[in-house]
Amino acid sequence: MARSARAQEEIRRFLDIGAVQVAELDLDGDEAVLRPGPGSPPVTHGEVFVLVRRGGRPVGTLLGQVPEGADPRAVLVERARAECGPAVFGEPGEPPFTSVVVATRERAGQLARALDSLLAQDHPRFEIVVVDNAPVTDETRELIERKYAERVRYVCEPVPGLAGAHNAGLDAVRGEVVAFTDDDVVADPRWLTELSAPFAADAGLGCCTGLILPARLTTPAQVLLESHGGFAKGFTPRTYDPARPPGDEPLFPFTAGRFGSGANMAFRTAVLRSVGGFDPATGAGTAARGGDDLYGFVRVLAQGHRLRYTPYALVWHHHRETWRDLETQAYGYGAGLTAYLTAVLVNRPALLPAFLARLPRGLAHARTLTAVRETDATDGTGTGTGTPGDHDVRTHPWPRRLSRLQRRGMVYGPVGYLRARYALRAAVPEKTAQRAQTASGTQAAHGAQTSQGAR
Repeated sequence: MARSARAQEEIRRFLDIGAVQVAELDLDGDEAVLRPGPGSPPVTHGEVFVLVRRGGRPVGTLLGQVPEGADPRAVLVERARAECGPAVFGEPGEPPFTSVVVATRERAGQLARALDSLLAQDHPRFEIVVVDNAPVTDETRELIERKYAERVRYVCEPVPGLAGAHNAGLDAVRGEVVAFTDDDVVADPRWLTELSAPFAADAGLGCCTGLILPARLTTPAQVLLESHGGFAKGFTPRTYDPARPPGDEPLFPFTAGRFGSGANMAFRTAVLRSVGGFDPATGAGTAARGGDDLYGFVRVLAQGHRLRYTPYALVWHHHRETWRDLETQAYGYGAGLTAYLTAVLVNRPALLPAFLARLPRGLAHARTLTAVRETDATDGTGTGTGTPGDHDVRTHPWPRRLSRLQRRGMVYGPVGYLRARYALRAAVPEKTAQRAQTASGTQAAHGAQTSQGAR
């Protein structure tokens, strides 16, 4: 098929993608409870993306079809009971004092929605810090002062860049654990407890990540993204330990995207500070386009701390809505991936031998990551039979243009990172040097203590 004809076919397929309802279903007790997802209308006939819970905790997702005139609850309960068996959970334990950092820029409406959900958390002791990144208006500051003054602290970071904004929040927090999320999420009421409690149970834990599900699937772009996994990492808790590299992760720890995403992550505050926080030349708002969260994961693991993924810490994310958004996102993912790898090697050259040893497999992984991905349809209709949020089943083909953009981004990433470093040095030389000096001193002290302990 000629390229132009193939492109037209991809556009046609994209525009034919229909909306999917979002709902959640708690199977506890005799009377299972079905309710719409956050901000969604009541469930009716048609396709429904369902989060299944047991004991209030997420255990899986399914994509159900409710016939016209049928009872949505009855249809979806029958399907969920057949596919999601009983689950046994341990108690999460007493979570430590935790700080939540939300970086934002000129999105006061979305921010208010996120803050309302954060203030409704069942965590016994937490604080919220909003970092206003390179603001051009007073809208965010005025929102905090008017509506949240007694409950939310406001910090302004004038230099653009998500990592720099997160570092400003890291400097301001007082909690033993610092959690990060975005201004376009709605946090489940138990999110912060589930995300922070693992730190109390494991003294060697440096980072914890959680589950991210779609708040809405109303546009073709949102459905397409989620049908290829979205931001979800599954429903099985897992701990990554650098002392015992996982056998099924030959690229560990450099495939950091498998560990989680920046919209749902927490760190032991002292550990994140000890590695100098996030590299401010990475992340959205810089020439690097992304990779700040992946950088943080690898730096913490490289210092010997464990990372845990827990699906019980849930946030609902408002995915981008348009084809143009998907193009920007695909390019940014590619750029952020190689930018973060460049940042890790620049800031931690000792990791270079391990990186070079994994490079051949890494190149093969990159080809797989950016390949054109067809559907996994098994019903003969070409529409797919899988579940959005499942990384192993795809309900819609991934367009070639998005794959090409992701590859272009990967080529650009190292250049973007170096450009961002140069721009940052010109903008904030003193602040950058001070942070690097703090991290270097902390690491030197840690090395001296380790050396003394070995004598």
